[in-house]
Amino acid sequence: MKYVFIILSIVILVGCTVKEQIQVDVITPVKEIAVKTDENLTLEEVSVKVPKKVIQISDLINIPQDVTQYSQHISKNAVFDTTQEKYEKYYFRIWNINDVPETLNSIKWPFSSFSFGESYGENFQLLEKSFFDYMLENANFDTYATVNKNAVTLNNIDIRTFPTIKPLLMDPTLAGEGFPFDYMQNSTISANKPIFISHYSKDREWVYIFSSFASGWVKSDEIVIIDQAYSDLWQKAQQVSIVKEDVPIYDNNGNFLFKSKIGMMFALIQENTDTYTILTVSSYKHSKPLYTKSKISKDIAKKGILKFNEHNINKIVSEVSKTNYGWGGMYGQRDCSSMLRDMYAPFGIWLPRNSYQQSKVGKVVSLENLSDEEKIKLIKDEAVPFETFLYKKGHIVLYVGTYNDEIIVFHNTWGIKTKKDDVDGRVVIGKPIFSTLRLGKNQENYDEDSEILRNLKSMNTFTKHPKED
Repeated sequence: MKYVFIILSIVILVGCTVKEQIQVDVITPVKEIAVKTDENLTLEEVSVKVPKKVIQISDLINIPQDVTQYSQHISKNAVFDTTQEKYEKYYFRIWNINDVPETLNSIKWPFSSFSFGESYGENFQLLEKSFFDYMLENANFDTYATVNKNAVTLNNIDIRTFPTIKPLLMDPTLAGEGFPFDYMQNSTISANKPIFISHYSKDREWVYIFSSFASGWVKSDEIVIIDQAYSDLWQKAQQVSIVKEDVPIYDNNGNFLFKSKIGMMFALIQENTDTYTILTVSSYKHSKPLYTKSKISKDIAKKGILKFNEHNINKIVSEVSKTNYGWGGMYGQRDCSSMLRDMYAPFGIWLPRNSYQQSKVGKVVSLENLSDEEKIKLIKDEAVPFETFLYKKGHIVLYVGTYNDEIIVFHNTWGIKTKKDDVDGRVVIGKPIFSTLRLGKNQENYDEDSEILRNLKSMNTFTKHPKED
């Protein structure tokens, strides 16, 4: 078997390396209430008395939030242009390059996008010019593409646009800006994922990396460089894909390594009736790689590509729905495009990272310059449940079918836009939901101009069906 090869090889190499009702509560800040009621109350007493304004969102009450209501309509004739071999080629491609995949000018885009006088820090004050000057100096671009080595992430980590953990916000007084929209957050990457190193920051606290889907700055102690021989062996092994979220994974000595996330893939060392033993990587001695074995239950991982069917879709959708909305994947969560990307990974479907790029995969049909009624008819006629994306600028949703003759989509969303007296607002949802394309239409001060349906630009189906040939 394929994994026998890696057992022998890893042993040799390791020996060399190591001797149902949804409600949204809007609560007045506790401190403010305390002043208005009784300044002698304890915080516990105050919190009990805090009035809650409950905002009921029609779609979350009237539209079933159970994936099984929709997955029964999954086509049995879908043809995916993918194989395990093809998926692995995408997954590991960053380990098979000889030089950085982008020019210096292209990766410097954040320094022209964010500037002094327009950006705010964590204290909601304008960032000073010295902040931007230091970021540019510490980015050390004079040494771009001087390391050029394969590496692997040690944990689930953030990829930043500047070498800093500090946030950069647009005007925090505006709805849709401020928290949680930190523009320093480019993406996240899971533990033990392949990456390629360009260079270190001037203080060496940060390292600029490329993954197979995004690039940016990560902490240098969150990755380890590995030799080409190791990455070659890793790729030749049989792989197992994670299909369960947030399960702790330990090394063979019981030390915690990281938690599982849908979209992870590991080299298989051996298996028995109930478990897989997989190759994992931690670090020791000045960030040197430590190759270990981890035993995981077969309940949380599967060999090869999952079959695209009702049972498996139900499982994966349920798992990705456990995470809330996280801008750029912050706080271990997901945004609209990263949820879809991870959701389809176990099925061997490789998707780009952002919503615009995802909207270009497969057969694309423009929805621009169509009336709402024309869009609805076209979607109902041509969209395929769980195989068609609908895209509007900055957001992407998955078509799952209809309910009471209304188009239903699955998406991870921050909330519903409102407008009162020309002032923008938000009703925050902050998680994956099933909804109509007119999500929020019954809300007070609903902003019709921001409606999903009204702003749809395209739909794209990333599968093929025999009737199309």
